[in-house]
This record gives sequence, structure tokens and C-alpha cells, in this order.
Amino acid sequence: MKILVINAGSSSLKYQLVDMDGEKVLAQGLCERIGIDGHLKHKPSIDGKQKFDADVSLPSHSEAIEAVIEKLTSKEYGVLNSMSEINAVGHRVVHGGEYFNSSVLINDEVLNAIEACTPLAPLHNPANITGIVACKKVMGESVPQIAVFDTAFHQTIPGKAFMYALPYEYYENDKVRRYGFHGTSHRYVSARASDMLGKPLEELKLISCHMGNGSSICAIEGGNSVDTSMGFTPLVGLPMGTRCGQMDAGAIQYLMKKHGYSIDEMLHILNKKSGVLGISGISSDFRDLDEAADKGNERAKLALDMFNYWVAKTVGGYAAAMNGVDAIIFTAGIGENSKSTRADICEYFTYLGCQVDEQANSKRGEEIFISTPDSRVKLIVIPTNEEIVIARDTCDILDKK
Repeated sequence: MKILVINAGSSSLKYQLVDMDGEKVLAQGLCERIGIDGHLKHKPSIDGKQKFDADVSLPSHSEAIEAVIEKLTSKEYGVLNSMSEINAVGHRVVHGGEYFNSSVLINDEVLNAIEACTPLAPLHNPANITGIVACKKVMGESVPQIAVFDTAFHQTIPGKAFMYALPYEYYENDKVRRYGFHGTSHRYVSARASDMLGKPLEELKLISCHMGNGSSICAIEGGNSVDTSMGFTPLVGLPMGTRCGQMDAGAIQYLMKKHGYSIDEMLHILNKKSGVLGISGISSDFRDLDEAADKGNERAKLALDMFNYWVAKTVGGYAAAMNGVDAIIFTAGIGENSKSTRADICEYFTYLGCQVDEQANSKRGEEIFISTPDSRVKLIVIPTNEEIVIARDTCDILDKK
């Protein structure tokens, strides 16, 4: 069975074609600048097939899907004989609200529910819908489309953790609550941690640290998400690349009044100009901050210290919430690759009996234990793979169809 995995953004479209017999990635790529001019990067995994990296006219997502299909089936770049070999399409959908606690086969009712969640994710859900509609248009109604939601994994969080202490009617009528994100990533790495630890997921207390330009921490008990750091939107929690993280709403009101900002202007600052970029004044890229801090830049050092402190503080809170923790997982771009970030964060965990193996921690992008054998709480680096989760869910739904 061959599954096409689609992650559609407002002007981009990432894809992977996965052969579920062995879970082999046959090809992957990225369509950029959709609706502007267009660029396509396509990388087949089969020997003898060429990479493609060039400008292509992409006036809409439909043309982007057509370009992807053309490359997947071409003699020079392709890995398929025809589009008919694609058994289904699995779509990453950011927000499913309270409608969905698992992945689903997309029909008109599901599409309407995804659209109803658009006010909760105005930057993401419209793009996800556009990708779904484009695939239907190009591939036809006969090819099943499956939605896999970032938020679904967190639907097991109890009310004491997902509720905000606002008048209850704002939850009842407006669905204002903590939803959480990166659920597909947290789900993948927790399952891999179970395999690496040789224990059933149902018996484990895990804390997953998804650390990239957007970062979130998740407490996972018995395989279920029981708390997570992102909230109603991805804006809160840790200070991130450009997002502010936890903020006092009173400070936001103060700044708006003092500087005359509109709500849209203020949200732009909080989402795009804050986080480690705002603190450092240099970059949202942690590699740039490491380099600047090594040269004595105090603001870069402060930005890194703040991020590490918030990760450690959140992990500590989740260890308390679960009354213990068996393993702490590091994943995503920073978690998988930055040995200095991991080392600095783990310095806070000596009270948990954590000990870092410096040689193991020097590895980048590998599935590896970075704790010493006698460390009471295990420290694990696990490269995330959200695409394979989407492909697996798609395959499972087809098998039950």
C-alpha cells in the first residue's frame, strides 16, 4: 500500500510518498511560494532517479498537487508508474477542536467540522483545507483522504489541566480551553521510547520535549497525554523562536494602551517578534544564538538561559503532576541536534537522579540514550517522524474501511 502524506501551508506544501510494505519513503519534497511564483524540490529515494529543484509555476495548491503527481510518475524523477498506485492521501490537519480525538476518513461532514475549527487556527486550518480540496480535485473522489490532527492526541487531557479559570460559559459556549499541539510528534516519540525502554507504554510516565522553532512539552502517562504546555493557540508555554510563550495579559493591555497597538499588531509582535528573537535581538535560530553567546553576547546568552529554564521548569511541573517520571525525551530540530541545549537543561534534573553521558550527548540526530546506565530517570533523544504516524493512521483507517 502506498500512502501520500501531505502537509499543506498557506503558501507551501510538504509531501512524502510512503510504501507501507516496510514503511519505506519512496520520495519526498516541498512546493514553495504557492500563489506567488512557485518552486518545487523533489527527492526520490530510488537509485537511478534524479532530484528536481527548480522554479515551477504554482498559482494554487491544485497546480502544486499536479506538479507533485507529475514528478512522482515521471520517467526521470518518478517512483510510480501512474497516479493510480497511490492508495490514499493522509493530511496533517492542525486543529480538530473537540470534534476529533483520533484520525478520520474525510467526508463532507468532517470537512465542515475542520472548517468550523478555523477560528481556533486561522493560519493553519484554511491551508489544510486547501490541501484536501486540491487533492480531491486532482486525484478524484475515489482516492480516500484521511485527516490526522495535531490536537487529537491531547483530547485525553483531564479538565483540571485543560480548563482556564475563566467564567465557565467561555468554555461552554466558545470552547476556550487548552488544546495543545505537536500531538503527532509526541505520540510518535512516546511509542519509540516504550520500544527502547522495553516496557509497555501503558506502564510508563514520560515527558516529551518537542523543541524546535515552535516548542512544546507533553506529559504522557500510560500512553495518554495528560498535560501539555501549548494552550488555546501555539503562542503560550515556552519562549520559542519568535513566540513569547507565557505572558501576563495585563502586560499586553498595558503595551497596547501605551503604544496604541491594535490587537492584530500586538499579536504580530507576540507571534513573530518575540521569543528568543525578541530577547536576543539577533536571531530565532538557536545555532546563531550559541555562536553569539560563545562570543560574549549577553542577550543571546539570556535568551538561551530563559528557554532552558522554562523547559526545565515545565518538565519539573509535569513530573509532579504524574507523581514521577521514567524518561525524558528530546526531539525536533533543537532537541535532536543541540547537545549544549540538552546538557544545560539536564543540569536542572539532578534532583530526579538524572546523569548525562557526555559522549552519548555529543551525537546529533540519532536515536540514543544520553543518560548514564545508573541514571534513575532515563534521558533519550528520538528524532521525530510525524509523517510515518500520518501514513500509519491512514493505512489503519483503510484496513477498517
